[in-house]
Amino acid sequence: MTALTARPGTGRLSHAPAAHPPVKAARIGVLVANLGTPDGYGYWPMRRYLSEFLSDKRVIDYPSWKWQPLLQLVILSKRPFTSGANYRKIWNHAAGESPLMTITKAQVEKLRASLAARYGDSVMVEFCMRYGSPSTKDVVRGMVAAGCERILFLPLYPQYAGATSATANDEFFRALMTEKRQPAIRTVGEYYDHPLYVGALAQSVERAYANLDHRPDVLVASYHGMPKRYLMEGDPYHCQCQKTSRLLREALGWDQGAIDTTFQSVFGPEEWLRPYTVQHVAELAKAGKRRIAVISPAFSADCIETLEEIQGEIAEAFHHAGGERFTYIPCLNDDDAHIAALSEIVAANLAGWV
Repeated sequence: MTALTARPGTGRLSHAPAAHPPVKAARIGVLVANLGTPDGYGYWPMRRYLSEFLSDKRVIDYPSWKWQPLLQLVILSKRPFTSGANYRKIWNHAAGESPLMTITKAQVEKLRASLAARYGDSVMVEFCMRYGSPSTKDVVRGMVAAGCERILFLPLYPQYAGATSATANDEFFRALMTEKRQPAIRTVGEYYDHPLYVGALAQSVERAYANLDHRPDVLVASYHGMPKRYLMEGDPYHCQCQKTSRLLREALGWDQGAIDTTFQSVFGPEEWLRPYTVQHVAELAKAGKRRIAVISPAFSADCIETLEEIQGEIAEAFHHAGGERFTYIPCLNDDDAHIAALSEIVAANLAGWV
């Protein structure tokens, strides 16, 4: 075994004195990151979560002197109640956690098994949340303590956005700043055009359509929105969403116009990326498109935006405008095709390390 191919740390303590502090056998870490979730749907857990989320400069980039008084004194005096009520509707009461947490655990368990089949026990797989628990800092500390001398960081966002991918990376980098012994790191970039990811989306559409007794008139690909200003300032998210929709349509073998790309979750007074999903589905119904399906390619796991917003507010807007059949196609979640895609993406980014 040469110095270049040796596993990191192999044999490093063979000549250490007896008084040398113990050192864990070296491992490679894969750290999966998702957005986050409140610990509960009561007022204080919701307030803590929303305060952390809405105080992130990547999410709301207004000056603190202007934004924080409005956030802390006005928004957070009311929004935890309404957001908490929405979370309560979708809460996994049996497990005492949000669906996002339940699904992320399932994803990581399957990804861990997939990578163990490839690499044995030399690769450690964990997950963290950008907001809430488990925090990025705590998980990074645990991985370093467990002997991870190299960590691959995977934000679960197929399309890059400053408010998702970048802030997850920011928090990862901040966590590393507190470590005495920093591991070597790599970050996984966007994978919106990865053939296995697109293929997994296409399979999910085909499976959903096969279970219907009708064919939807339109498939709406609803992505999380962002202020239009971010696009003009260079964020590539909008373009990557559009390409994801095109690649999905091509994978399905459909004609142009068969998939509409829209954006949801508008917040604040600025103009956001258009068309807005909630308005667009109503316009489709009024135009005679009475049977539609909605998919959410930007979300790796079903969450409040899909389980409550899409299947609640957006579905209601469609039905109120005269729509008849509304079908929601679940996120890829822990579907085997999704895990296979993530496994291949991780393997490609681990090249040279294992």
